[in-house]
Amino acid sequence: MRAGLCAIVLPLALLAGCAAPQAPGPAQAAQVAQVAQAALARAGLPPGSLAYALQPLDGSRPALTQRADDAMVPGSAMKLVTAVVALDRLGINHRGRTELLAASAPVDGVDGSVIEGPLILRGGADPDLDWPALWWLLRQLRERGVRDIRGGLVVDRTLFTPARLDVGLPPFDDAPEFAYNVIPDALHFNGSLLDIELQATPTGAAARALPALPGLTVDASAMTLSTRACKDWDEDWRPAQRQAAGDGWVLKLQGSFPAGCQQRASLQLVDRQLLVAAAVRQLWRELGGTLGPGDAEAAAPPGAVVLATHTGRPLAEVLRGVMKRSDNALARLVYLQLGAQAAQPGEPTLAAADRVVRAWFAAHALDDRGLVLDNGSGLSRSERISPAQLAGLLRANQAGAQAPELLAALPVAGVDGTLSRRLKDGPATGLARLKTGTLRDAVGLAGLVPDASGRPWIFVSLINDPEAAKKGRPVLDALVDWVAAQR
Repeated sequence: MRAGLCAIVLPLALLAGCAAPQAPGPAQAAQVAQVAQAALARAGLPPGSLAYALQPLDGSRPALTQRADDAMVPGSAMKLVTAVVALDRLGINHRGRTELLAASAPVDGVDGSVIEGPLILRGGADPDLDWPALWWLLRQLRERGVRDIRGGLVVDRTLFTPARLDVGLPPFDDAPEFAYNVIPDALHFNGSLLDIELQATPTGAAARALPALPGLTVDASAMTLSTRACKDWDEDWRPAQRQAAGDGWVLKLQGSFPAGCQQRASLQLVDRQLLVAAAVRQLWRELGGTLGPGDAEAAAPPGAVVLATHTGRPLAEVLRGVMKRSDNALARLVYLQLGAQAAQPGEPTLAAADRVVRAWFAAHALDDRGLVLDNGSGLSRSERISPAQLAGLLRANQAGAQAPELLAALPVAGVDGTLSRRLKDGPATGLARLKTGTLRDAVGLAGLVPDASGRPWIFVSLINDPEAAKKGRPVLDALVDWVAAQR
């Protein structure tokens, strides 16, 4: 690699020796294979469960590979595909946007301006539309003098096709209420989550929603007490039951809760249309406004007037949460934005996103055979990618202008994100930048690892096995440490 390119794409911690390639060691392939097989044996995993592609970024040594061309389940390592393609196609400053609109401009009324029709809340894949942001949108409307909205509320989610991808989709696992399982839409208000505060009582548990929503009751009377540690409070959680009650709803919480424990959790317990409609009505009332009856999901009419806006953070900042926390909903939201930007009229957004990714692969001379895309987050039983394809993706990114943004977003070994408790006190600590991946039957690590001379290596390693999640991480970590010790 040219020294100038090194200076552009790599942080200082990875630069030492970047421009001083060494001849390949003849025993390296045998050494890494021995390390891998020994680690697999210690973990009790079969030799064929591991695939990897390891090579200095400067190409000074031949790639070390095992099953590198086999399509594997990557888990959240698939987020690298979404992040790299989005940085290139959408740009680092791409932002989602939320708008308040009306079919026509407000007119003067007795006590302020009046919107004769409905208030329209249009989603633009804004990752930061939470309670404070919604309050500020409505506050902007009040500052314009609007007080009365006579036509109710319309929520426009039509940036994506279909507008509600969550409707009719079977749950990924038996915990659909937890944040990692949220399927986003173009509005994505508060991540479709509601905070629930749980408190153990002498005989069971009590719960309340934060903030409290009019018409919503949270009933924890069916929950029993357990002897688990408070940190494991969700181990005995069972899906809540939702029941209509007069003009409102009751959430009946199920399962067990640790004695003496108190927790606050953000959960997907309320239908997103009900959640946003209740939030708008509550906040608008607190701001001194009135809102007529009726809530609907529909597209804004042609010529609708924009009255207030909220803009989310730039993509480069959003990706830090996607990668470091491995945020599935945010990854899916970014992937859908790739599709929305390129979709033809009536084309499903996910199909358009798939097309964009494959076009990017073709533009970078990467083979997409065997690549299976689902939602771009890795939270999928069907997504597939080979170590060689992931390695090619990383190499292409590191040769481009967006390389620093990806490196800044990746977890740092032993320091932060999903690697904060892994690879501590070893040769890669504080230096390797890697995306993790974990499903029940798949684990992975992919990113860049500097060797002992400071030369960065492309690192991709995946394990697919029914016991991968329980046993596989030490195997991947052993390979990282081996690369970090090379000279």
